[in-house]
Amino acid sequence: MTTRREQTSHESSELILRAAAELFAAKGYRQTTFADVAERSGISRGSIPWHFGSKEGLLLAVLERSVDLIRAGLVEEPGERAEPEEEVATGFDRLMGGADALLAQPTTKLFVTLLVEALEPGSPIHGRYVEIHNTLRDHCRRWLERLPLLPGLSAETLSVTLIGAGIGIHQQWLLAPERVDLQQSLAALRTLVAGAVLSADGEPSAGG
Repeated sequence: MTTRREQTSHESSELILRAAAELFAAKGYRQTTFADVAERSGISRGSIPWHFGSKEGLLLAVLERSVDLIRAGLVEEPGERAEPEEEVATGFDRLMGGADALLAQPTTKLFVTLLVEALEPGSPIHGRYVEIHNTLRDHCRRWLERLPLLPGLSAETLSVTLIGAGIGIHQQWLLAPERVDLQQSLAALRTLVAGAVLSADGEPSAGG
C-alpha cells in the first residue's frame, strides 16, 4: 500500500517533470536552471536534485517519461491476421497513436529543441533518442511483417521510411499549420503504404 509520503513524492516528481519538459522545450536544456523549474512547478529548488540527482538526471527522466508515453500509445497487434487492406488501415492507426504521443505538445517542441544536443558526440541524451526511434521502428516493422509486401520491399527498410515520413509530417504541421493539412497528409501516407502491399489476389492493394 502506498503511503502518503510516497504519494506526495510521486506527485512532486510529476510536477517537476512536466515543468522541466515545458522549459526545456521553450528555452532549451542549457538555458534552463533549477530555479526556473522550481518556479514553474511550485516545488522547492532543493527538492529537484533530491528527486533526480542532477540537471542531466532530470533531462534523462523527462525523456524516459516520453518513451513511456510512446509505448503506452502503441497498441499491440491483434492475434489473428486480417485481410491486407484491413491490416493497413488498423495498423497505420495504431502506429500513428504512438507517433501522436511523441508529437503531442510540448513533447514535439522538446524533441526538436534537443535534437541538436542529441547529435553532439558524447551527448547524454543520444541513447534516449535512439531508443525512441527504435521503439517506433520496431513496432512498425512488426506490423509490416504481417503484410504481403511488394517484391523488393523489406519491412525493415519500409519502417524506416514510414517513421521518418510520419514524424516529418507532424513537425511540418506544427511549424506551419496554416499550410499543412495534417489529416490529408497522413491519409496520403496511408495510401502510399497501401500501394506497397499486395491484396489477397496478389495485386497491389488499393489505396484509401
